[in-house]
Amino acid sequence: MDGTLTNSATLLANSINYVRAKLNLEPLEQSIVIEQINNPNCDMAKFFYNLNTIEPIHEEWFKEYYSANHNVELELYSGVVDMLKDLKNSGIYLAVATNAYRDSTLEALTHLEILDIFDDIICFDDVQEPKPSPDMLYVLQKSFGLSSKEIVFVGDSQRDELAAKEARIEFIKVAFGSNLVGVINNPQDVTRKMEEYFCIIN
Repeated sequence: MDGTLTNSATLLANSINYVRAKLNLEPLEQSIVIEQINNPNCDMAKFFYNLNTIEPIHEEWFKEYYSANHNVELELYSGVVDMLKDLKNSGIYLAVATNAYRDSTLEALTHLEILDIFDDIICFDDVQEPKPSPDMLYVLQKSFGLSSKEIVFVGDSQRDELAAKEARIEFIKVAFGSNLVGVINNPQDVTRKMEEYFCIIN
């Protein structure tokens, strides 16, 4: 979801800095927050909050800011809705696999009016190990009754890429809103690549 469907960098950074403020810690730059969220080797409790473990109260503080501000600090990348509708119309099942909390995910997708597009949603609190573990992908694969060759995972981070590699699932890396070389920048190119992968002719 974050960084793939939504431009959520501001919301995520501000939510984390809201928790940091509660812990009497100085705010972090947005770019540093996003870099470490996507870093599979980052110990988030230690890096973001100087804690050994993120406790339920810290999660509640995060959700408190997220819930109060997602309607103004969260937006879909341009072209994402058309991409999702095109894929849906091609007969492709759509699911979300996100390291966000379920409450926050449902709030975000409902606010963005795309919740009903998805056939399934797997979140941080639905599995024992979040990405880069492949657990979310295994759950979805079992839910849909598909082989690994019948699935494509679209993501924007190294965590996503490592999860797909471990699950032996085709991976498409995107960077909507960016000009990074070597990744897909146009949502419609994702549609075309997936239709080619599944041999869909419209």
